[in-house]
Amino acid sequence: MKHFPVFLDLEGRRVVVAGGGEAALAKLRLLLKTQAHLTVFAADPAPEIAAWATEGRLRLVRRRAQPGDAMCAALFYAANDDDAEDSRVAKLARADGALVNMVDNLQGSQFITPAIVDRDPVTVAIGTEGAAPVLARTIKRELEERLPTVLGPLARIGKTFRHMADALPMGRARRDFWADYYDRDGPRAHAQGGETVVRATLDRLLGDHLARTSRPGHVAFVGAGPGDPELLTMKARRALDAADVVIYDRLVTPAILELARREALMIDVGKEGFGRHTPQDEINAHIVRHVADGAQVVRLKSGDPTIYGRLDEEVEAVEAAHLSWSVVPGITAASASVASIGQSLTRRGRNASVRFLTGHDMKGFADHDWAQLAKPNEVAAIYMGKRAARFIQGRLLMHGADPATPVTVIENASRPDERVLATTLSNLEPKLTEAGLTGPALVLFGLAPRSSHTIRESHTSPADVSQPETALQEAF
Repeated sequence: MKHFPVFLDLEGRRVVVAGGGEAALAKLRLLLKTQAHLTVFAADPAPEIAAWATEGRLRLVRRRAQPGDAMCAALFYAANDDDAEDSRVAKLARADGALVNMVDNLQGSQFITPAIVDRDPVTVAIGTEGAAPVLARTIKRELEERLPTVLGPLARIGKTFRHMADALPMGRARRDFWADYYDRDGPRAHAQGGETVVRATLDRLLGDHLARTSRPGHVAFVGAGPGDPELLTMKARRALDAADVVIYDRLVTPAILELARREALMIDVGKEGFGRHTPQDEINAHIVRHVADGAQVVRLKSGDPTIYGRLDEEVEAVEAAHLSWSVVPGITAASASVASIGQSLTRRGRNASVRFLTGHDMKGFADHDWAQLAKPNEVAAIYMGKRAARFIQGRLLMHGADPATPVTVIENASRPDERVLATTLSNLEPKLTEAGLTGPALVLFGLAPRSSHTIRESHTSPADVSQPETALQEAF
């Protein structure tokens, strides 16, 4: 991050704009929304600028900027629509001690003005370090469509009420009050009768919250999905936003953890097969202790919490302490993996069922009904199967599975660094070891990438994948 985002208080402070054309007009339309004292230096100003000066909204000096014109200015905009003139006045302004922005010149600017979504006093600023202004405008447009215009009035009214809300205890009690106001009661009241009804609603809402006993703690067992933040459910997003404590697994991606409130306590209880290990009793104790203290807890698990997530043990610990819990399902790795290769887990005429298996359990490599799985057209999604691949391969071949049965291994499904390895049962090992996969991987037994499907970051053509699987086809 080169540019640190701040909101600068310009009330009563001096801001200078050098220029009187289109570039100056664009900046002034935004600056006029502030409470700054604006001065414009322009020998030939646009009619709009002259009109604003006549209305007393800014001071207009009809000449080019000179040494000393930026003295005591908080900000200076070089907006002359002329690179040479902008460079000249920017040098003068820096000498006067002002922070300088040169319009359309990132390298010459000491600060940049972001794209802004204005719901005064709510302001959303979008910056791309000058790399993608068009993208910033796209984000601005999408946010303007999503953020209702009523946010501005609600925030203005809420600001005048903040000292009243101080009667509530700090922390969760105040957050719940303001969440009810902005998310539910405030918009509803504004729609019913405008600001008068909103103010009456705030008084009633405060009384309701003051009368409440302390809110009990609760834990939501939330599925974080396979890793892509866009695959997180809306319910999971809301749970993260409300959480006081987030207890998360090793495979939950940083991009998803970033969605939690910055004030939330983040606890890493990651487990790694045959590696770093947090005892389950310790995880249970973390959950129970924080919920018992009244916290809103999210137990964040990769994929779906009901699939190989030790959910039952954690729920039983919570129930034994007579505490509240809920489950928020997520997209599991199997669903993300078959989506990556353009396949489905079941298909009419091929397989009416699919097996979810684990490659290893608490005792080591897991045993299954290999004879049934070895039959033609069987499909299985094998979790934690990377280290157990040779064991799985041997058991299936021993029980008569066709050596040419397709096997696809998907590493980091749905993530930017996803890799797909398409092979056959007979070639699964040593090819899997040779591929050197280091991330979490799911093994799809009985499925190959669809020949017409483009594999992310593939180094082979789709046609290569459809060739007879007597050798390894890799897509990295």
